[in-house]
Amino acid sequence: MSRTDPAAGPARVLLWRGGDDLEVLPAPVPEPGPGQTLVRVRAAAVCGSDLHTVAGRRPAPCPGVLGHEGVGEVVAAGPGSPHRRGARVVWSVISACGDCDRCRRGLTAKCRSLRKAGHEPWSGPWPMSGSFATHVLLPAGHRAVLVPEHVPDAVAATAACAGATVMAALEAGGGADLADRRVLVLGAGMLGVLAVCAARARGACDVLVVDPSPARRDLARAAGAAAVAASPPSAPRVDLALELSGAPAAVRSAIDALDIGGTAVLAGSVRPGPEVGLDPESLVRGWRTVTGIHNYAPHHLDEAMALLASPAGLALPWERIAGAPIPLADAPAALIAGPGPHLRTIIVP
Repeated sequence: MSRTDPAAGPARVLLWRGGDDLEVLPAPVPEPGPGQTLVRVRAAAVCGSDLHTVAGRRPAPCPGVLGHEGVGEVVAAGPGSPHRRGARVVWSVISACGDCDRCRRGLTAKCRSLRKAGHEPWSGPWPMSGSFATHVLLPAGHRAVLVPEHVPDAVAATAACAGATVMAALEAGGGADLADRRVLVLGAGMLGVLAVCAARARGACDVLVVDPSPARRDLARAAGAAAVAASPPSAPRVDLALELSGAPAAVRSAIDALDIGGTAVLAGSVRPGPEVGLDPESLVRGWRTVTGIHNYAPHHLDEAMALLASPAGLALPWERIAGAPIPLADAPAALIAGPGPHLRTIIVP
C-alpha cells in the first residue's frame, strides 16, 4: 500500500483497450510529485463522448482510462500543490502549459501541448488521468475547484465537462447578461438541460428547446424552458442559438434562427460531418455571428460549479438526470450498452 493513501489499498482502473474490451485492473497508487495532487474518486459520470469512444464513433488513445467528469477527495498533495488533503473537488478536463502562444492569448483550451483528463494513453506520462478509476493524479497547475458541502457528488461531477462547456458557450455568445434576450437551445442532453438552467439564471426572457426525444423535452421543460419542440419552428427569431447536438440539420437551424445582431454558438460538432453552407449577405446585413467552442477555460469550471450549487441548479430534476450509482465492476457493461434512460450514468469506484 502507498504511504500517500494508506486506507485505500491498491488503486483500481477501468482499462479500455479499444472496442468493447474493458477490464477492471489493479494499479499502484501513485505518489504525487511537486505541484501534483492525488484524488480518490468518489463518483464519475459517464459523458456521451465516453459512450461514443467505446462505440467506435470517436477516436481516443488506447489502452487508456476513460472518464472526464468526476468528483473526489484529495488524499495526498505534492510540494507546492494548492490543494489540501480532505478537500472535495472537481477537476478540469484540460491541462494546459500556460506558456505557449495560445495560452498567453487566453486560448488554454487549445494549448499546443494540451493534455486531457480521460483522454491520455496508459503508456504515456499521465496514465491515471481518467475518472473511471479509484484514483486520479492531477498534474501541477491543473485546475480543480472546491465542491460546496450541500452539492451531491453526482451533481458536482457534471461541472467538469457539460457544465463548464455550457459556460464557455454562453460566454462565446456574449451571454454574461441575457436579460430580455431570446435563446434557442438545440439538443436537450446534459449540456442542453444545463444550458436552459444557466440561460434562465442569467435573465433570458424566453428559452426554446428543440430535441426529437419526448423524454428530453420533458427534462428541458422541467429545467425552465418556456417552450419545447421536436423540430425548430418555421421562422423563429432569437438573439442566441446554442447548438449542442452536432446534427447538421440543427447547425443549419441555429444559423437560420438568428435575429438581427444574433449569435450562433456551435459546440456539438465534434466529429466530421457534412458541410453546412452560409449565406454571407445574411450575416453581413444582419450583423449575425457564427462561432464555435471546444473545451473551455479554467474560469468556466468555477462558473459551472457556482451554477450547480445555486438553488436553480439543485432544483433540476436530478433523479431523472442521473441514474442510481453503479460500482466500477459494472461499468464495462454500462459503457458497452450505450445510452440508457438517464442523461448520466454514475460510477462509484
